[in-house]
Amino acid sequence: MELMELLKLRRTYRRFKQEPISDEIIDEMLTAARYASSAANLQPLSYVVVKSQEKVKEVFEHTKWAGYLPKEEGQPKAGEEPVLFIGIIENENINRGQYCDTDAGLAISNMTLAAWSHGVGSCIIGACDKAELSKMFDLKEEQKLHTVVAFGYPSHTSKMEDAKDGNIKYYLDENKDYVVPKRKLEDIVKYL
Repeated sequence: MELMELLKLRRTYRRFKQEPISDEIIDEMLTAARYASSAANLQPLSYVVVKSQEKVKEVFEHTKWAGYLPKEEGQPKAGEEPVLFIGIIENENINRGQYCDTDAGLAISNMTLAAWSHGVGSCIIGACDKAELSKMFDLKEEQKLHTVVAFGYPSHTSKMEDAKDGNIKYYLDENKDYVVPKRKLEDIVKYL
C-alpha cells in the first residue's frame, strides 16, 4: 500500500470481528512504535499489551467510546469489542511530561499505521478510567497511563469527507459505517 493511501485509509474503527491478531503483527506494531522519534531521544514510553480475552474485557469495561454519538450507537456491543488493547505508559522519571504528548502521538501513529498495513483497525482512547487501568496494569509510582489503543479487524468501514460549514462531528451513515468530516486544506493552511 502506498504511503498516502495508507494515511488516508487508516481511520478510527469502533466495531471489530472477533479474530485474534497474530503475535507477529503485534510485535511489528510495537517495533513501529519503538522506531518513532522522541524529543531529545529520551524515549519515556513503554507499553502494556493486553491480549488475553478475559483481560481485554476488563479493560473494555473502563473505556468510553464515540463521544459524539449516543452510547447505544457508539459503544461496541457484545461480539464487536476489540480483541487487543495496548496501554501507552509514560515514565515521569525520564520525561516529567515535557513533550510526552508529542512522543506518544508519534508512537501511536506509527503503531496504528503498522497495524493498518495488515488490515488491523484501531481506536485511540483517552476517555478511560486511568486510575483503575493503572492498577490493572500494575504501574509503578513513576509510571503514568497516557492513552490506551484498541485494536481488531474492523467489522465496518470508516471514510472521510470534506467538512461542511465547519461541522467536524463524525456520524454513522445508513449502513452504520462511520463518516468522518475533515477540514479542507484551504481552511487549515496558510502560506507565507
